Parts: sequence; structure tokens; C-alpha cells
Amino acid sequence: MVAPEVPPPSPQAEAAVQRLLDANLDRAREGLRVLEDWARFGLGRADLVARTKDMRQRLGRLHGAPYKFARHTATDPGAGMTHPAQAERRDPPQVVAANAARVQEALRVIEEFARAPDPALAAEAAAIRYELYDLEVELLRAGGEAESRRLALAQCHLYLVTSPIPDLERVVGAAIAGGVRLVQYRAKEGSPGAAGQPIDDQERLRQARALRALCARHGALFIVNDRVDLALAVEADGVHLGQGDLPPALARRLLGPERLIGRSTHGLDQLRQAVRDGCDYVGVGPVRATPTKPGRSPVGLDYVRAAAAECPIPFFAIGGIGMEEVPELLAAGAARVAVVRAITAAVDPQGASRALLQALGRSS
Repeated sequence: MVAPEVPPPSPQAEAAVQRLLDANLDRAREGLRVLEDWARFGLGRADLVARTKDMRQRLGRLHGAPYKFARHTATDPGAGMTHPAQAERRDPPQVVAANAARVQEALRVIEEFARAPDPALAAEAAAIRYELYDLEVELLRAGGEAESRRLALAQCHLYLVTSPIPDLERVVGAAIAGGVRLVQYRAKEGSPGAAGQPIDDQERLRQARALRALCARHGALFIVNDRVDLALAVEADGVHLGQGDLPPALARRLLGPERLIGRSTHGLDQLRQAVRDGCDYVGVGPVRATPTKPGRSPVGLDYVRAAAAECPIPFFAIGGIGMEEVPELLAAGAARVAVVRAITAAVDPQGASRALLQALGRSS
């Protein structure tokens, strides 16, 4: 039996399909641009930016003049329509999920209606739709990890920076029991190791792994000083960079967007640059002279006041800080402090941590 011949679509139907394809190409490209900009500005992920941009440009190459010329917004009954759900998108993951769904739906419409008039467009829409399923998961996962760490950072007010001391793991464990939820592993070149000789990378790796596991068990953030490679090796929550270390932009490329980057600053120009570089927090100091920074002139309370007046990210006053300095730091506008000897040299590290937090009016 011969199948009946299907009549060709009418000119009106062809025009309607062209308008439909134009609208959905616009919708898909706009949604991809939202995802691309979040990958670029929110996550700092060049790899995700490249993949999203590739999808958008592939659609752009097939968004031909006939589709654009068919556009007639004035007669579109759906133009300008909104939905209450749009006002409920309050955070980046919701925006990402909504726009990924928007693109996927538009691509499905293109795939269905372009099969006959534009098979190349239909095939490309199908290919991009399947690629986007994986990309959406990566965008949401990256944003989720980053947001979780930054929320935890915002709740931290006492920052323990370690020094090369005997029984380091016990001291850090006691500090965590006292309420510390942010720990930095610091073992500079020339620091003494367990045998009294200068510490090497094997011992650094062992210590960092032990402290990372300890922090993970108790929900504390773990940061590595200077060494991006060591931070990656132990899956630390982030890295702290001095002014002479890797530029934050390069560190971000290596670490990805989900980890934290801190920066030591000694003046407002450096603080402003750290903010422009996308750092998650800064150290402000040294407030007082300290043996951990020999030869570094203290900045005093003036810089603390200036940082409190304009710093848009968490900042920790650091340098020679103990219980005695907390009241004047609070008066100067500092809500967070970083300490070394006030905990590591204390007879009772747990009690010292608890007392510092109480002086700050905090529990962590």
C-alpha cells in the first residue's frame, strides 16, 4: 500500500515555524550566555566558559537571516510574559538550574520543528542538548562546593595559623575542641622538622594530610600556606598567599573556583588589589611586631580601621595578637583575628581558643 502524499506546508505554516525557531534560538543563546557569565565571573572556570561559549556560537552560526527576518514581536502573544517563579530565584544555583532548563527546552523545540526545514540545525540542537545535561551538573557542583566553603568562612572569627612545634596534631586538635573552625598549615623553608633538621616536602605532606583529616572530621576549614601543590595534594579547602607568592589569578586557575584563596595585605592598595583579584578573605597586618614576620614593620590599628571601613570580604587582623589586643581590635572594627603563638604556645590550647572566642563574642 502506498502511503498518501503529505502536502507541503503552507506559506503561513512555514512563516510560523521560522518565527518559532527564531524565538527558541534566541532563548537558547540567551540562556547559554547566562551560564557562560556565571562560569566566568562567578566560578572563574575558564574550561566551563569555553564549553558554554562553544555551544552558544554553534547555535549562532545556524541562526540565519531567514529566521531573524521572520521575527515580529508586536504580534507575539507571549512577548513580555513572566511567571512568579522568576522572582523566587534568589541565589546563583537557582539561576543556573533555571537557565539550563530554559536552554534544554528551547533546544528540544528546535530539534522537533527543524527536522524537515533545517536538518543541520535539528542535529546540532540535539547534540548540544545532550552536552548541556553534563555541563549543568558541573556548573551546579562547582557553585555548591564554593558556596559551602564561603558560607563556612563567613562564620569563622578565630583563625589558627600553625607553627613548627612538637605534637602539632594534638595542639590543633585541642584548638578545634576549643571552637576553632579555620586552620592554616604553615611550614616555611628552613622550619625544623621532627628530627630537628629542616623540614622537607615528605614531612610537610605527612603533617598536612594528618591535619586535613583532623579538620575534616570536625567540620573545620583547612588552608595551606603558600603551596598550591600541597593544597591540591591533600585536598585542602584553600590556600593562603603572601605578597611574594603566586598571583591569585594563577592560583585560581590551578585550584578551581570551589577552593578558598586568602591573601596577606599590609596596606589598602594591597587589600583593594586582593579584592579585585577575587580573593575570598585577606589578612590585615601585622598589627604588632611578631617573630613569625621578622623585619616586617607593624601597621598598627590605623590599617585595621581602614580595612573595617571598606573591605567587602572577610578580613582577619593578624600579627602579635593575644587576649590583650582583642578589645582594641574590636573597637577598631575588626571582627576576626588570626593567631599563632596565642594558641600554639599556650599551656592549654583548648582553653586559650575558647577564651579568645569568648573575647570576640563568638563560639567559632
